[in-house]
Amino acid sequence: MVKRIEGGVTAAKGFQAAGIYAGIKRKRKDMALVFTEAPAKGVGTFTTNVVKASPVKWDMKLTAESETIQAVILNSGVANACTGVEGEVNNRRMAEAVAKELSIPLMSVYTASTGVIGKQLPMDAILTGVPKLVEELDHSLNAGTLAAEAIMTTDTYSKECAVRFMIDGVEVTVGGMAKGSGMIHPNMATMLGVVTTDLAISKELLQEALSENVKHTFNMISVDQDTSTNDSLLLLANGMAGNKEIREKNEEYKIFCQALNIVTTDLAKKMAADGEGASKLLEVQVLGANTEEEAKCLSKSIITSNLVKTAVFGNDANWGRILCAMGYSGVSFDPDQVDLYIESNVGKLQLVKNGMATNYSEELATKILSASEVKAIADIKCGKASATAWGCDLTYDYVKINAEYRS
Repeated sequence: MVKRIEGGVTAAKGFQAAGIYAGIKRKRKDMALVFTEAPAKGVGTFTTNVVKASPVKWDMKLTAESETIQAVILNSGVANACTGVEGEVNNRRMAEAVAKELSIPLMSVYTASTGVIGKQLPMDAILTGVPKLVEELDHSLNAGTLAAEAIMTTDTYSKECAVRFMIDGVEVTVGGMAKGSGMIHPNMATMLGVVTTDLAISKELLQEALSENVKHTFNMISVDQDTSTNDSLLLLANGMAGNKEIREKNEEYKIFCQALNIVTTDLAKKMAADGEGASKLLEVQVLGANTEEEAKCLSKSIITSNLVKTAVFGNDANWGRILCAMGYSGVSFDPDQVDLYIESNVGKLQLVKNGMATNYSEELATKILSASEVKAIADIKCGKASATAWGCDLTYDYVKINAEYRS
């Protein structure tokens, strides 16, 4: 049985973290470090954007070539994307500083950056910040929270999750942190995320578990349909739980995948709910599709529709916008067979039956849509496949935040 616990990246055995203000940004914390006492298997998923930031290219190389990872250094405020050779040199210098302070190999240090594209890393602040981070490293749950706070940009709150379960009679933990509020339309993972576990598992199965996981979690969220240059989700497994190493897709592997899914789903939903300027989380569930891929396509078409997002913001049950978004998704279905519902903690209401409006109460529909978390359910009655996607409403503040991002 998988149970939720407090914490984030420091919840698992052997992991330490720190988050500090180094001077990259004006006021808020801007550098974080995650460290594992025992070398860990390190895997990742990364942006599909052709324009990739220097840390993304570095981490992709390490994931492919390094046997173990022992640290992740992260900064916010500057993305180190579109910065040329100088950006690559600066990224390496940041990793070298961590390796030197911790007395670990250079090729065991992941890097991650988020913030304004096109600016060079302020290396004086970075190189001064690294020793401070190492000095502040701690096992405490609060240390994990400080790290999660340090990677925020336009996020309004830090995002953490952790779970615990039993394998081979020993306790295993998975914990994680993520950041993301704008430029969120992942095709692999999230803007930035670090997940840690003390599970013993082969690198091949760890990568497979992560790659399969993001298809149903981070790949199913969208805030503004912009895929970042810096998307990176890193997963470290240090084996300190003491279980027999998982080398095949057995029951223990399935339990781990379930635990990983709980953590990443929680982080993904928090990112969608914290979309820039958002006032509510929008969950869309598509039922009755011929294939899971068709269900995913339909659900993501709905959550990315600006007209749907603005209707949700206005608490307006304008269900025609949902059917319209489904219709241009590229998936074939019979509009005259569609049933559509909305749901929140207020209740559940059917708006459409067999493609036509029901005699629903507009007053009740408005109350349902006024909740902070709203669900739309579309049943197209073609097959047995389903999928769920998460997004947010589109508010006046989204434009304001992004119009003033650099200022």
